[in-house]
Amino acid sequence: MSVPSTRRSALIVGLATVLLLAACSSNNSAGSSSTPVPTTGASGPAGSAGTADLSQVPNPPGFSGSIAADGATFPQPVYEQWLTDYNQAYNDIQISYAGGGSGQGIKDITSNVVQWAGSDAPMKPEEQSAAEGQNGTPIFHIPTVFGAIVMAYNLEGVSDPINFTPDTIGQIFTGKITRWNDPALKTDNPNISFPDQAITVVHRSDGSGTTNAFTSYLCDVSADWKAAVDPCAGKEVTWPVGLGGSGNPGVASTISSTPGALGYVELAYALQNSLPFGNVKNQSGTFITPSLDSVAAAANFSTIPDSLTFSAVNTDVADGYPITTATWILIYKEQDKVSDDQARSEAVVHFLIWALNKGGDDAKALDYAVLPDALRQAALARVAEVTWNGTPIVDDLYK
Repeated sequence: MSVPSTRRSALIVGLATVLLLAACSSNNSAGSSSTPVPTTGASGPAGSAGTADLSQVPNPPGFSGSIAADGATFPQPVYEQWLTDYNQAYNDIQISYAGGGSGQGIKDITSNVVQWAGSDAPMKPEEQSAAEGQNGTPIFHIPTVFGAIVMAYNLEGVSDPINFTPDTIGQIFTGKITRWNDPALKTDNPNISFPDQAITVVHRSDGSGTTNAFTSYLCDVSADWKAAVDPCAGKEVTWPVGLGGSGNPGVASTISSTPGALGYVELAYALQNSLPFGNVKNQSGTFITPSLDSVAAAANFSTIPDSLTFSAVNTDVADGYPITTATWILIYKEQDKVSDDQARSEAVVHFLIWALNKGGDDAKALDYAVLPDALRQAALARVAEVTWNGTPIVDDLYK
């Protein structure tokens, strides 16, 4: 079943403006509405949660035990750091995050084997309908951070960052450009002496939100890619060329061990593996270095869809990095329909409030961009809609 807009429209507290991703609305793979989130201070249909001060982390619930989560590897470095900090602060609550890819996370949250899941791609309508139909409750997308998908490579003797245009990336990933000394690369990098060496493309082998964002970008910017790959975007596509690696760690490892390799990974993995990565030309015609600042620029939208799902690729912001994506935590609204432990569900909500309020420093340290404030408030408000037996869980947390 779909989530009625009247049940999802509550609790946007203190939003003076709302965000829109007008330039990217055609990339919204979830098909979400672009209707702005309401700016009222009403508590909404769930109850009295609007009185909670969501900018303050409440006392932890009386839960002792473990909480399981898995999914996207794109945010895994920051999620693992958050969980290290959270588990130390609240040592009775032990949350684990197994990674495995966005596809695995969606599969496991649908099967109700994890308490929350990570995904870099909004659920497809059919995925959301399956999850909600199986468990009898709406599922929420909670955005957490933004990050860069970088063109990482293993090319001995090249020290300057390589410039990549959208056309060049598309031609490499369709197998039209096969060698590093191709004229297209030389034209955009006149100061680099490229070796006459084969390019080995590296891509994901698993269902991946990182792949969804990267292929959505290629689908937007590359006629060669769009002509060669059908469908041209998704968590899994039919790759024309290349080697597959499991998760961001698998792609990074394959690039590291393969001379001449080029692949796409989240920025933190390139940095952790000491992989060089290039600059990518954006819509403004500028070669942009992926960084905290350029990702934050791409994440600075003007409206928020009510579903809190959107695409950030191929930004038209002048200094924005063009292969930027958000990542989401998936959680069911009516927790009593998917859990027999109220305290555990309260702990999940407590963690989400903690992460959205306290996770910014960890995110920046790992080169993820934090949510713009209005989007962060909208995410907190959506968390406040999570219920137990019809009552917002935050009502108990903030007593």
